Amino acid sequence: MRVVIAGGGNVGKYIATDLRGSNHEVLVLEQSPEVVERARASGEHPGVEFKVTDACELSALLEAHLETADVVAAVTGDDEDNLVISLLAKQEFGVPRVVARVNHPKNEWLFNETWGVDVAVSTPHLLTALVEEAVTVGSLVRLLQFEGGKARLVEVTLAESSPAAGVTVVDLNLPRDSTVVAIIRADHVVVPRGDTLLLAGDEVLALVTPGSETAVRSAFVGE
Repeated sequence: MRVVIAGGGNVGKYIATDLRGSNHEVLVLEQSPEVVERARASGEHPGVEFKVTDACELSALLEAHLETADVVAAVTGDDEDNLVISLLAKQEFGVPRVVARVNHPKNEWLFNETWGVDVAVSTPHLLTALVEEAVTVGSLVRLLQFEGGKARLVEVTLAESSPAAGVTVVDLNLPRDSTVVAIIRADHVVVPRGDTLLLAGDEVLALVTPGSETAVRSAFVGE
């Protein structure tokens, strides 16, 4: 897989090194010559290609052969830049998957398919969700959004009073556009089947759409 990362800061370099360690072809686009020079001289990013360029410029993306990229990750520290890069990657080069970093939560609503973003990652919102997920029992928590919000990964830890406790997955009668994807029970991951029995204390992960989320919440929480 060929991955082009726009932004050579700490986030971009970490992602690049991690992906390269999994044998992916990785190119990092960074406009600061000093940042690129330090990255190259450090020896901490073996196999990662760095290029000094402004990823917001169409000519720079042409030189990077973005049309051959399987994934583009726009992870600069500027939301406006990340939106421009995402839009160019999707509309001008038809990149199959565009992932964008949201630096300021107030801007998250912009990061959708209109701007070419397939997946938006808002660190503050993700941290909030993970904190809620760790301490909340009996409430549905949104963890991640995909395809501009068209699909969501949600989590709920079943309370003793949950209507889903003691019920099999198939008998939940969840909407067709939702599904239980994993159950975490006593530190073990259970791959759900139709006859899998849900128990109080289970941490249930489900994939939902905006239209099915209310019904899924009702099935697990009773609201």
